Amino acid sequence: MKYPVREGLAKAQHSAVHLEMRDGYTPDDAEFARWRAGHRYDGDPAKLPDWWGTWHDLVGETTARGVVMRRARIVSEPVTDYIRYEHDMTFANVAAGELVRWLPRRRAADIALPGTDLWMFDGTSVLFTYFSGVGDVVDREWCTEPAVVELVRSAFEAVWERATPHEEYRPR
Repeated sequence: MKYPVREGLAKAQHSAVHLEMRDGYTPDDAEFARWRAGHRYDGDPAKLPDWWGTWHDLVGETTARGVVMRRARIVSEPVTDYIRYEHDMTFANVAAGELVRWLPRRRAADIALPGTDLWMFDGTSVLFTYFSGVGDVVDREWCTEPAVVELVRSAFEAVWERATPHEEYRPR
């Protein structure tokens, strides 16, 4: 399972949802370091590094099959530098075909949420991602248990309903 998200997207027929709940990821990420040093892509997908092209192509192939890809991010406010970086770079996700929304953590306080970030494919399988305290991926785990899938589905839909579309969200 070297690229489990890609595997899930390849099998998806109708939907792929991604729930992100951390305020920081991969602290040693070179792109994040460049961003902190002032580098910006100014909303131009053509200026992105090569690895973004791979993601863009994958999302394009997936959505061309009719799969709706939604990404929801629950964030603390005031936001961290990492979340500002993600917000600044999300134009690439949107250009690829993802729908993206943002929900301030305060507005998610009464939603029963899974304990970690995840992907859910076609409402039938969930890929949980486990992180170290600083935000490095340490493991992933598939789950198809109906009660867990229903918790994830319900949580994601509640978040999505309350969240602000990327085009309208302004990090504070």
